[in-house]
Formats: sequence, structure tokens, C-alpha cells
Amino acid sequence: MRSKALKAGPRPIQVARTRASVTLNNPLRRQLATASDAIPAAASNIASRTPPYPKLLKKLQEVRQVLAPGRALTLAEKILYSHLENPAESLLTNTSNGANIRGSANLKLKPDRVAMQDASAQMALLQFMSCGLPSTAVPASIHCDHMIVGSKGADVDLPESIAGNKEVFDFLESAAKKYGIEFWEPGAGIIHQSVLENYSAPGLMMLGTDSHTPNAGGLGAIAIGVGGADAVDALVDAPWELKAPKILGVELKGELSGWASPKDIILALAGKLTVRGGTGFLIEYFGPGVSTLSCTGMATVCNMGAEVGATTSIFPFSPGHIPYLNATHRGPIAKEASEISALPDRHNLLRPDAAAEYDQVITLDLSTLEPHINGPFTPDLSTPLSRFSEAVKTNDWPETFGAGLIGSCTNSSYQDMTRAESLVKQATAAGLKPKAYFFITPGSEQIRATLERDETLSTFSSAGGIVLANACGPCIGQWKRTDEVAKGKKNAIFSSYNRNFPARNDGNRATMNFLASPELVTALSYAGSTTFNPMTDSIPTPSGEPFRFQPPQGTELPSAGFEQGNPAFLPTPGQPDPSEEVKISPTSSRLAVLEPFAPFPDSELQNLRVLYKVKGQCTTDTISAAGPWLKYKGHLPNISENTLIGAINAATGETNVAYDLDGATSGIPELAKRWKEQGKEWIVVAEHNYGEGSAREHAALQPRYLGGRVILAKSFARIHETNLKKQGVVPLTFVNEADYDGIDACDEISTVRLLDTLRNGGKGDVEVLVKKRDGGEMRVKTKHTLSGDQAGFILAGSALNLLARKGREGKEEVVRGAELTD
Repeated sequence: MRSKALKAGPRPIQVARTRASVTLNNPLRRQLATASDAIPAAASNIASRTPPYPKLLKKLQEVRQVLAPGRALTLAEKILYSHLENPAESLLTNTSNGANIRGSANLKLKPDRVAMQDASAQMALLQFMSCGLPSTAVPASIHCDHMIVGSKGADVDLPESIAGNKEVFDFLESAAKKYGIEFWEPGAGIIHQSVLENYSAPGLMMLGTDSHTPNAGGLGAIAIGVGGADAVDALVDAPWELKAPKILGVELKGELSGWASPKDIILALAGKLTVRGGTGFLIEYFGPGVSTLSCTGMATVCNMGAEVGATTSIFPFSPGHIPYLNATHRGPIAKEASEISALPDRHNLLRPDAAAEYDQVITLDLSTLEPHINGPFTPDLSTPLSRFSEAVKTNDWPETFGAGLIGSCTNSSYQDMTRAESLVKQATAAGLKPKAYFFITPGSEQIRATLERDETLSTFSSAGGIVLANACGPCIGQWKRTDEVAKGKKNAIFSSYNRNFPARNDGNRATMNFLASPELVTALSYAGSTTFNPMTDSIPTPSGEPFRFQPPQGTELPSAGFEQGNPAFLPTPGQPDPSEEVKISPTSSRLAVLEPFAPFPDSELQNLRVLYKVKGQCTTDTISAAGPWLKYKGHLPNISENTLIGAINAATGETNVAYDLDGATSGIPELAKRWKEQGKEWIVVAEHNYGEGSAREHAALQPRYLGGRVILAKSFARIHETNLKKQGVVPLTFVNEADYDGIDACDEISTVRLLDTLRNGGKGDVEVLVKKRDGGEMRVKTKHTLSGDQAGFILAGSALNLLARKGREGKEEVVRGAELTD
């Protein structure tokens, strides 16, 4: 059971208590916010959480006037284009007068809201602070979820995590209070679940500093994962730029039944598309199958759209949205959205036009969809359950596994948990206990409190399950395993998470994480076998009788409504307080004020050295590892010590082993620092989908800080390519991918026509001249996706430099205006 400090209930609240604890004498109290700061979500200003529908509908009509008469639009296009600062400029520039918008136009957008998780919020706020503004231009929220360890249970893990990260949480809360940002305490919930419960709404456009921000698309929002520098655009009221995505339509037919779940929709789709198949696309779901899904089920599908590289994913306004909005105290939004969705196509913001066309269409029949298991080591290795036992034997995967983990931002809804609960009850009645460790992560305090009231958590606990804090925990590397699995030992786990890259969960690159639905993970945990198929196989009971699971049954929404839970976990009001002091210790090892990067030189980049030639998969986890490094997210010099430590050397196959000009070996960050001290700037050469995975802008900040100027790859993941540009790093791709083979570590690189291209607003072709160490030369043609604004970022040294300069100029203009008035 959870400690009293974390439980909901009718107990009187101590008025003087802090937000981290209900008691007065708790040594972990953080001394920042008090009970009077908290406001129930249901009683908060619903207007601030409602999309500006009149404004958006008016802008949609402006878009209609700009485009050709009768032009049919998809749902995604309607919402995106209705958030354009200047529709004519964005839609008609470099698009053959609007004929070729998708994949060509640079959309300059004005999002409605920003959401940040605690690990990425640190750098986003440090960048925002340097712009010198008194408050954010749009509503924003901070969610403390990434820095909470998952190990022994919430009672132990949450207090220890709060104590270990106190100065970071104090910084985040003080900055939130100063600039008018809603602050959600550690333990309040995972960002994406909290956003779905409180902020997401049909027609909304939101940026989030986490790659799984598209979770909110399950409620009809355009929600896009970005780096902190992109979030700052919205926070300072600068237009945020996005290359207009192509639209991938996914038609859903039929209805799920039996063991199939919404998770299986995206697991199967990932297998079809691969981790690169959605790059440059926005996924839009449509068809009769949509109306059969719950709102939280749709959110699960959108959440994992990040695993195929999609810009975001979205569902149209559907019957499943109305009860969810009502249950989460947003009835007025449900009413207004219902009225808009009933309008004719031309005025309907929340449904695609009947004649809308997609660049590509994939059809899935939900009636025939079977459960899938994806992995290991990549979320797109998709295997139907009926063939998984064979795959285990063919690939020599472990036939037993040590832990089953359910919940997370992907699958912690009431429906998910009650379906898993139905299986636990069946097994308990048969006298069975899980054979693998069984961990449960509620997605939010609202979910946790409701599951506790309805005795779902006690069902899990009685069966031996460990209920973790309402936070990310094992999903993002904050997992202290207690089963003594040695580093490097081959082993398996099953989870209902979204991502399973090597070492992501427990720091062990040999751990194989297989992704599946919560109900499938639960059933497998009772067998402890990777070859078990609960649809066909039995488990022997203590009495000797075989036991077979019946298909799971769950409830979409709680019949008694959602519980609020511990009021200490409610957010602070989003009201700026100029008198608040932002808390950063000058001696801190966790937080450091940013120093601006130098602007681009008045010349080509010359004599760059190839620091490393990367072989194979290179994710943002590879470039900037999480786990124990999360504590340095606000301290760029310290976190840079992990730069590229997961990268494989293309020449030798070694991990994190770099060679200097004299042949001396070292770790990659050590060599980068040494070259930086010697005044040598450098380049990284890589293969496909460089930077896939999280929206982790540190993977761009760190190389820039250490002297990296160019990344030359076969292809890039969307978010990371943008993050590089924002930090002044030039991302280039090979015209001829075979040229990758001709470049080696320590080769000397100079750019050709890059300076002219930057000065011409991104117009121009760039080549690189490679001088081999044996005296030979090769000239490599490259491609780039630099827009005019992005070229400006690189010339200025970073997007932040440009924003800060504009902020100073704005202040000077105000001062001059005041002097003239006087």
C-alpha cells in the first residue's frame, strides 16, 4: 500500500504543508509552494484550456480563400493551417502557388500551448530566461515525471527521488511561478497522461518537449514533440517553423475483440512502416473503426507514432471523445467541439473534407488484428503473437524473462489497467502467482487514486505486483533492478512501454525489451515464458489442473467517476510573479546558466576533423544517454561527458572508442574535449535515421558545446535534424550514400558553398571536400533542408542567439518609444 502522504482520502489537509508532502514534519518538503497555490483541475479556468475556436474557424476561412476553390483538406491540414501566422505567405511560397504544399511549404505556426517534462524543461527554461521576457506568451506547463526512480515502489522511490533532485525541482517550480507556468509536482503524473486529462482538446495545437507528445492526438489535437529551443519559439510568441508534412492516411475498419487492443494497431503499423517509414509524414486515422475506439485507446496509438518517425498522429473528433471530456471536467469543450464537428465540410475544423486525399493510405481491419509483440532493441520488429514462439527459437532469444512492466505514458489508462486486472483475478482464483517480477506504473495521480478506490491496485499488490510512482521510471532508464541481472548478461523483459532501444530501461545493452499490450504482458508474467501464448496455451495450477486465460475484459471509464487523489499533486496556477527569484546555485553541479555559442564565421568551415564515423543505429539515447545522466540535464558541461558514448565505431566495431591523429585511443567525449581545447572543430559521419528516438535536444547541444559543427549522415530523424539547426550545427545528407564508405575518422573536411547558401536563406547546393590522411582527396555532394529562418539560426550561432537579439532590440524600441513620449 502507498504511504499516507501519497494516498487520497477524506483526511483533513494541513494548511501549512508543502506540496511534496501532506505532513508538517517531513524532512523532504521543498519550501516553495503551499496548499493555497493548488487549484482543482475541474475548477480551473476552462477558458485557458479551450482551443480558440472562433479564431481558428476564422483562420480556416482565410485558408480557404488563399487556396484554390474547392480544395479539399485533411483534418491535419485544417488544424495546422488554421494555426498559421500568415496563411498566404506559408502556403503560397515555393509551392507552385499552393499546388504542392505538402513536403514543400515552410509553415510558420502559432501553437496554442506548450508542455514540458522535467528533464527537458531545464534547458528549455534556461534558454527562455536568456530572452529576458516577464512571462510566457502562451499557456505552458511543467510535469516532473522523468527524474523519479522506479524500483521498490512509490512509498520508497518517490521520497528518495525528491530528495536527490531537490535543487532541480526547486529551480523548475521557482521559474514556473516567476513566468506563469503551471507546475505539476513530482508524483503528480506522466506528462502525456496529465496533458490528455487536462489540456488536450480537439483542434488544439501544442508543442511538447518530449517525442511522445503526439499522445494528445488521441483527443483530436495536433501535438508535436520538439526540442527546448523550438518550445522557446512558442513561449516568446515567435512563429514556429515546420516543413509541411505529407499525410499518411490509416483507414481503420472493423472492431477489436478478444485479446486485441489499441496497442496492437500501432505495433502492427510499426512493423509495416519501420522506424523511418513515417519520417516527413503526419499520420491521420479515419474510417468506421475509429468510432469503436476509446479516447485513451486512440492516445496509445498516437503515442507510438513517434516510433515510426512521424511528425505527429491524430484522430478526428469521435463519439469516444465526449464521455472522456465530460469525465475529466471539460464538458463545455465537448459541447463546443460537437457543434463544430457537425458543421459542413467547409466550416468543419474537426473532421477531414469528404474529398480529402492522402499521400499514402494503409488499411487495417481491426476485426482480424491479432496481438503483436515488438522487439527486441527496436520498436518496429513486429511479430504476431501466433508466430512469436517460433521467432524466439529461431533467433535464440531467451525462453524465460525476469520482469513484466505495465503502465507508462503509453498504456496506463483506466481501461488498460482494468483489462489487466481481469487477468490477475482469473489467475488468482486459480491459485497462481506471477513467475516474473510484476511492476505497475499508474500514469497520473487521478488514475492511481481511482484504481485504489476501485481496488484494482490492491488486486495487483495482493498478487505480488509492485506499484511504482506516477512517473516514467523504468521506461526511460530510471530503473534500479533488484533481481541482480549482471551487466552484459543476456536477458528478457516484457513491457507495455513505447521504446526499447539497447540499454534504455536498465543500462544493460544485453537486456531485450519486448513491447506488447498491458494485458499480454500481464498474462505472460504468470507463465514467465517468452514462448507462452495465452490465447492457446495453459499453465499448470498448484492443484495440477491446467489453467487457460479467458480474453481480458475492462471498463473504458470508471462508473463512479475519476478520483482527484492527493490535492498536493494539483498544479500551481499559471500566474506570473515578477518578484519570484529563480533558484540556481552558482556552485551547482546540476544547473548552469547557458553561455551563447559563437556565430558562424565569415568563411567556409575549414579543416574540420572527422571525430567519429558511426556504424548502424544512432539514436538520441546513443548520443546523449539518459539513466544516471538525467541529473545533469540542466548542466551542459557535465552532461556533455556522455556525448556519443553509445556509438559504434564503423572501422573497428568498438563502442565509444575513438582514435586521435597519433593513434591514441580514448572515449569519444574525451577526444572531443581535447580537440576543443586545441581549437579543432569537428564533424560526425553517420548512417540512416541519425538521431531517431527522443526529442532530446541535448543530443544537439552537447556536440555543439564540444566543437561539433556538421553532422553528415545518410538520413536524419525529423526532430533531431531540427534540433541541430536550432543549435547552429549543420545537418547534411549524402547525395550518393556510397560516399559514406570513402570517409574515415580523422579525415579533414572543408565545406564548399555553405556560407553562400546560408547567406542566401538556404538556397544553394553544398559540397564537402575530404582530404584523406594518405594525401588523397574526394569531393562529396550533399543535400540539406535549410529554410531561410534556419539559415539565420546557424549564421547567428543558434536560434537562441537570434531570439535574444530580437528581445534586446524589442526592449530598446520600447525604451526609445518611452523617451520620445516623455
